Amino acid sequence: MEHIRTPKVENVRLVDRISSKKAALGTLYLTATHVIFVESAPDTRKETWILHSQISTIEKQATTATGSPLLIRCKNFQLLQLIIPQERDCHDVYISLIRLARPVKYEELYCFSFNPKLDKEERERGWMLIDLGEEYKRMGLPNNYWQLSDVNRDYRVCDSYPTELYVPKSATAHIIVGSSKFRSRRRFPALSYYYKDNHASICRSSQPLSGFSARCLEDEQMLQAIRKANPGSDFIYVVDTRPKLNAMANRAAGKGYENEDNYSNIKFQFIGIENIHVMRSSLQKMLEVCELKSPSMSDFLWGLENSGWLRHIKAIMDAGIFIAKAVSEEGASVLVHCSDGWDRTAQACSVAGLLLDPHYRTLRGFMVLIEKDWISFGHKFNHRYGNLDGDPKEISPVIDQFIECVWQLMEQFPCAFEFNERFLIHIQHHIYSCQFGNFLCNSQKERQELKIQERTYSLWAHLWKNRADYMNPLFRADHSQTWGTLCLPSTPFNFMYKFWNAMYNRFEKGLQPRQSVTDYLMAVKEETQQLQEELEALEERLEKIQKVQLNHTKVKSKQSEPSKHSGFSTSDNSTANTPQDYSGNMKSFPSRSPSQGDEDSALILTQDNLKSSDPDLSANSDQESGVEDLSCRSPSGGECAPSEDSGKDRDSDEAVFLTA
Repeated sequence: MEHIRTPKVENVRLVDRISSKKAALGTLYLTATHVIFVESAPDTRKETWILHSQISTIEKQATTATGSPLLIRCKNFQLLQLIIPQERDCHDVYISLIRLARPVKYEELYCFSFNPKLDKEERERGWMLIDLGEEYKRMGLPNNYWQLSDVNRDYRVCDSYPTELYVPKSATAHIIVGSSKFRSRRRFPALSYYYKDNHASICRSSQPLSGFSARCLEDEQMLQAIRKANPGSDFIYVVDTRPKLNAMANRAAGKGYENEDNYSNIKFQFIGIENIHVMRSSLQKMLEVCELKSPSMSDFLWGLENSGWLRHIKAIMDAGIFIAKAVSEEGASVLVHCSDGWDRTAQACSVAGLLLDPHYRTLRGFMVLIEKDWISFGHKFNHRYGNLDGDPKEISPVIDQFIECVWQLMEQFPCAFEFNERFLIHIQHHIYSCQFGNFLCNSQKERQELKIQERTYSLWAHLWKNRADYMNPLFRADHSQTWGTLCLPSTPFNFMYKFWNAMYNRFEKGLQPRQSVTDYLMAVKEETQQLQEELEALEERLEKIQKVQLNHTKVKSKQSEPSKHSGFSTSDNSTANTPQDYSGNMKSFPSRSPSQGDEDSALILTQDNLKSSDPDLSANSDQESGVEDLSCRSPSGGECAPSEDSGKDRDSDEAVFLTA
C-alpha cells in the first residue's frame, strides 16, 4: 500500500475502442493487488478488476481537452483506455502502477496473500492432485529398460532438473555425470515420455558443448544407452529444434550440436523454431494488428502474415509431428534439445506427447503434461512471463505458443479433447495472474526453497473443482479421434492454421459474433440436463397425484354401491380426464401452444447463460457467451417464436407444457 499515491480517482472514463458507445463514467480504485474500475451507472454498477501482475505495459499519453489518457495493456491481452480528468491524478496513478506491476520479490505476488478460505488439509490435497510418480507408472516404468535414478539427489548434478529422473538402465552414475558436464547448464539427457507399445522414448536435454571439434565419451555412451533401451530400433533421432544457422553460430561460443561422426547410430534433424527474441517481436506485431480500430480485411491479413505468428505456431507443430511420427510409425527413440532445453524443447516434447497419448487430451492428463514437461523440467516461468522485475529481453510467449498449438489441434480434432477452449484460456490467464503458486520460480529447487506448496494454493485443484465449466460437449470416449495417435495431414490446405480470436480479442465487446459453437453446445447440453431434472420432478408429482386420485375413485365406488343395489342409476363423471388418463412419459403429453388462449397453462423452462467459474475472466463469461442471443425464448417474451415445423421436436427438448 505504501506504493499507492492516489487510491481513488472519480469521474474517470473507460473507453471502448471497438464499439461506438459512449465511454463509461466511473471511479478508479488502486488496491494492494488490483486496479478496479466501477461504473457510476446505478442500473449496472459494473466492475472491472485487473490484477497488478497481469499488467504488461502502462502508457501515459498526451493530455487533451477531455483529460489525461492512460493506456494499460495486460498479459492476458486485455486493453484498458482510461481518461483521467486531472493530469496530476493521472501521473500519480501512472507512477503507482509502474511500481505495483513490477514486484521485486516473490512475497509481493498475489498468491502469498490470496486466501480462498481452505484449511491446511484441503490445500495439501490440492497439491497432491497431480502425482508425476503415478504418471510414470502409467507409462509402464520402471521396467527392464528404464530405471528411476537418484543421481540428482539434492540437485547436486543439475539444479534446474527435478531430483527424480528416469534414465536407461545401462547408464551408470559415471556416464550421467560425465554427460552432464558436456551439456549446457548440465542438463543431461533424461526421459520425458515412454511409448510402451513399442518401447520407443522421447528424451530431452540441452545442447552439447561441442564447439567445432570437442567430444565427450560419456555423452556418446549416454546416447547409446538410450538407443539400447529400445530393442525395436537400431538408431535414434537427435532433433535440434533450432534453425541450423543458430546452432552453427553457437559453435563459436563453444556450444553447438552433435557431430554424427562421433555419435554412432544417430540420425540428426534440424526443425527451425526461432528464439525467444523473435517470438516476442512476432507477438507484439500481431497484437498491434489486433488493436487496429477498423482494419480492412486486406490490412488485417497483411498484418497477421507480416507478424509471422502463425508460421511460428506451424514450426512448433511440425516439431511435435516429426517426433510423434518417429516414435509411433518408425518405432525410433528421439532425443530433443534446443539451446538450454527449457523453451523450444518443452514445446516440442509436450506437443508430441499430446499427439501420441490420449491421456494428455483429458482434463487431468493435460494438467499432468504441463506439470511434467514445463514445471518439473525447469521452464523459466519467472523470466519468460515477467513475474518479478527483471530483464525485459528475457520475456517471451513460449508457453502461450504451446497453448495455441493445443487449440489448433482442438479445431482440427473437435471430438478428441475432453476439455474446451475456456480451459486453455483460464490456464493462460493464471500463468500470468500469480494467483496460484504453480507457475512461480524457474525450477523445482527454487519452489522448494520458497516453500510454495506450504504458502500458496494449487491452480489444478481450482480447475478440477470447477471441471464442469471446462468439459467439451463434443468429446466422445468411443470416438475414433479419442484413442491412439492423432495423425495430422501433411498438406497445408488440409490443416489450416487459424487466428485465435477468443484468446487475443476476447475482451473486445464490440466484436461480433462473441460465442463459439462449442460454448453454444455446452449451453444446450446443460439446458437439456436441467429439463430432464425438471421432467423427473414433474413425473414424481404426477405419480403422487395418480395415487391420490385412485384412492379417491375407490372411495367413490364404495359409496355408490348401495345405490346400485337399490336400483338407482347414477352417472359419476368425477374421474373423467383425470391424470391417470395420461399415463406414461411426460414427453408423450399432447402439447398446446399458448396462442390457444390459455397462456397460464404452459410452463416454459429455459436455461441460464453459461457461467465462468473465474471472476477474473468475467468478460469472457456471461456477457460474452451469447447463449441468450442464440437461444429461442418464449413467444410471450416477444422473441423468435418457433415455427410450426420446428415446434414438433423442440417441445420435447427445450420446453415442457402442462395442460390444466
